[in-house]
Amino acid sequence: MNIQEITKILTDAGIELNEAQAEVKWLIQDICKWSPVDIIMGKPMDESHISEVEQVVRQRAKTRMPLQQILGYAYFFGNKYKVNSDVLIPRDETELLVKKALKIINENKLNDILEIGTGSGCIACSLAINSDTYVLGVDISSDALRVALENASTLNLNNKAVFRKSDIYSKIHDNEKFDVIISNPPYIPKGTPVQKEVEFDPRLALFTEDSEGLEFYKKIILGAKKYLKDNGYILFECGVNQAGKIKRLLAESGFGNIEIEKDLAGIERIISAQCL
Repeated sequence: MNIQEITKILTDAGIELNEAQAEVKWLIQDICKWSPVDIIMGKPMDESHISEVEQVVRQRAKTRMPLQQILGYAYFFGNKYKVNSDVLIPRDETELLVKKALKIINENKLNDILEIGTGSGCIACSLAINSDTYVLGVDISSDALRVALENASTLNLNNKAVFRKSDIYSKIHDNEKFDVIISNPPYIPKGTPVQKEVEFDPRLALFTEDSEGLEFYKKIILGAKKYLKDNGYILFECGVNQAGKIKRLLAESGFGNIEIEKDLAGIERIISAQCL
């Protein structure tokens, strides 16, 4: 079986060709330890590698489970993270949130970060690795926190990225103040149809109870000033057609210097603001 035949297993299951090709390329690089040049040059795979790649691809085609959950790991911002059904799979769009946060953190020499809804801990860990910061990641899910703790330990971040069970600010102490509050909260309105692959993510990390998907933005913004230092920042990832509404919520709560950035698809995806 060659690369084209393996790819066809995915496309026959309804996965778009570009996505199928990218997934097969990723599997070959990871399982066979090939470089992109090896793939381009058509380096032959040995039988054991072919069998392993085919097995994963057939499971992906049959169940539509994302590769990251089949394999148990995902790559984010240059590092490998454990993932499972208890945490949201890290996505490319979220790397834009980390890049924006790092720009603000490093330019302003900021130190104390609060991430709300940390999940796998990939945002908290990425910030801790790439800046001189202390990051507290909170989540309501004990199962998600166990994954985050394991990822931080694997990356030797035990003193830079720490985690706590908290329903947004419920377990944040009155004397704790942060330079930055960052979150990729649930933003899909309850009842919204999603791709089959998304159904494998924990519903707690995806859906809101309101019709606009703004439930958690409102809650986070409402309490933010109590826990932000003077001139502190707040950053969010947001869904389609939500950035303008979140901007209004921020402005109404006294935040300024509001900036919105688009992702590669032209969607307004990242919003940041400063506590004035």
